[in-house]
Amino acid sequence: MDMLNQSATMPRSDRGKQPVLEAEHLRKDFPLRQFRLFSAPQAVHAVDDASLALYPGRALALVGESGSGKTTVARMLARLYDPTSGTLRFRGEPVKLAGGAALREYRRHIQLIFQDPFGSLNPVHNVHYHLSRPLRIYKHVRTAAEEREQVLALLRRVSLTPAEQFIEKYPHQLSGGQRQRIAIARTLAVQPEVLLADEPVSMLDVSIRLDILNLLLRLKDEEQLAFLFITHDIASARYFAEDTVVMYAGQMVEGGSSEEITQRPKHPYTQLLLSAAPDPDRVKAGHLATIPERGEIPSLINPPKGCRFHPRCPHVMPVCRERFPKKTDLGAGHWTNCFLYGDGGVNPTGTQVADQGR
Repeated sequence: MDMLNQSATMPRSDRGKQPVLEAEHLRKDFPLRQFRLFSAPQAVHAVDDASLALYPGRALALVGESGSGKTTVARMLARLYDPTSGTLRFRGEPVKLAGGAALREYRRHIQLIFQDPFGSLNPVHNVHYHLSRPLRIYKHVRTAAEEREQVLALLRRVSLTPAEQFIEKYPHQLSGGQRQRIAIARTLAVQPEVLLADEPVSMLDVSIRLDILNLLLRLKDEEQLAFLFITHDIASARYFAEDTVVMYAGQMVEGGSSEEITQRPKHPYTQLLLSAAPDPDRVKAGHLATIPERGEIPSLINPPKGCRFHPRCPHVMPVCRERFPKKTDLGAGHWTNCFLYGDGGVNPTGTQVADQGR
């Protein structure tokens, strides 16, 4: 993503802010083990040329189907995976790939909330252990009394009250929503600046998902945290995040304000995602889908050349099979990588270019 163009199209209230964390042209390949001596090396091409920026007090949603590369992006940002290529910048400075103390200090500022709250907590340790350990590792406490007080304060911050009733409990004694609140409290213990929330509500009961989203929204606003919100549910993205980026098969295909993306989607894949989302108005009007579903996400070992969505796209053109389109600016911060709207540059009207590439 062109950072200069992005800053120029941001809302006025955010133009003066500098991004806490930036990713430029990230790429991630996972080499496969070879069992044949003379076979060509193979790899899973999980992410191809991903760029984004996270700002204080603002959330960016990363939306797409399972297998689109969303989690891989988050794990590269958290430095659980090293990028194959590309640049990470924290507070404007390139992030070095060295480990040790530098990596630990980086992770203090960049924390990841995992999808499965039960799997992310050690079942043999109680809540006090889970919350006190990061406090001790990063030397935020000096005495046992101070440690207990800060653990209780963390529990109150995530609305687990009375906190004294939870401090000695084990993960199996908690509900799914309570476990996820503990996981969130653990990330807050290190006093981060960026939270990477990887499908934080997808494994919770529908009745409590909104409570967790509202908790994260409150933390974002009160503590001016920069958020990356990963989800396959584009409706949740609109509710939670100010901005949305759509990924398909490792490629970023559309981005802009969440309102613009959900109300005026341009890329055929974004339109497909929206047509699959529940919408009472669309049901009443008798329009259950706007784009016919065609196939599934392709293999990332041998992905399609060009735009990876072209085997499923109802508007496919010959040029789509040859190369990936450049980013076209549609105005008001809205952009897309799609030949239907040109091949790079500015197209403020967002009108479809029907004869492009024919």
